[in-house]
Amino acid sequence: MQSLGFKLVPLNPAATPRAWSRRRERARPWPGVAVACSSSSSSSSSSSSSSSSSSQSSSSEGHKMEEEKKLSSPNSSFLSRSQTYALLKQQMAVAAKFEDYEEAARIRDSLKSFVEHEPVLCLRRLLKKAVEDERFEDAARYRDELNVLAPHSLLKCSSDATTMGIRVQVRSLYIESRSQPSKGQYFFAYRIRITNNSSRPVQLLRRHWIITDGNGKTENIWGVGVIGEQPVILPNTGFEYSSACPLSTPNGKMEGDFEMKHIERAGSSTFNVAIAPFSLSTMGDEADGLLY
Repeated sequence: MQSLGFKLVPLNPAATPRAWSRRRERARPWPGVAVACSSSSSSSSSSSSSSSSSSQSSSSEGHKMEEEKKLSSPNSSFLSRSQTYALLKQQMAVAAKFEDYEEAARIRDSLKSFVEHEPVLCLRRLLKKAVEDERFEDAARYRDELNVLAPHSLLKCSSDATTMGIRVQVRSLYIESRSQPSKGQYFFAYRIRITNNSSRPVQLLRRHWIITDGNGKTENIWGVGVIGEQPVILPNTGFEYSSACPLSTPNGKMEGDFEMKHIERAGSSTFNVAIAPFSLSTMGDEADGLLY
């Protein structure tokens, strides 16, 4: 199997991102809102320097409009729209950092409009509402449409599974400060809690991860223990740890298992404890919150 270059890394304090240039292009209104074209010169004797400046401005605004089209176009993939969404979120954070609040507000409004109209997010909201209203036929249709458009979107950024009394809970989080969407680099952290609800002590021996990126490419990763430990977990106690996974796409998923054994008796056979699938997503589970 060809290696995808996945590498699980310990979660360290977020590194300070490379400084962005202060002189950034202003965010434009969302498509569908009238965008003013650069006005023609009122003077017939415009200088060559002003013509050059106008040309550069038109080029910059054209680039921004292309970026917005990527977000709104129904023909673009959810993957590419997610990438542009992550890039604009990072630009908004940088604008706020440099106290360019006017630009940050415009980017925020663009992101709100994206969340409101993005096909996959719309289907997620419709599915949730259909289930709440017990319109299960509609819910099934929305689910099937989501499976075609973006299968990973049906997963949440958390999972919960129990095997032989061992409960594994996971929560993932997109780390914007350590990601570079423009370079196809996305950094996700995850926290795992393992709770021993059985009556026997267990030891975690090995881990196995199956990581799938947004293009459907999968890699299996095996390792001894977790974060350099092979913890013993007594009955009615738990063990927690954090780690991280860099990805080359703005969404994907992880699942796997822990190999464990009961330790109160010598020669006990090992058994596998499931880690249920969970999403790695730049939008997380709460993208709809931007609407309110």
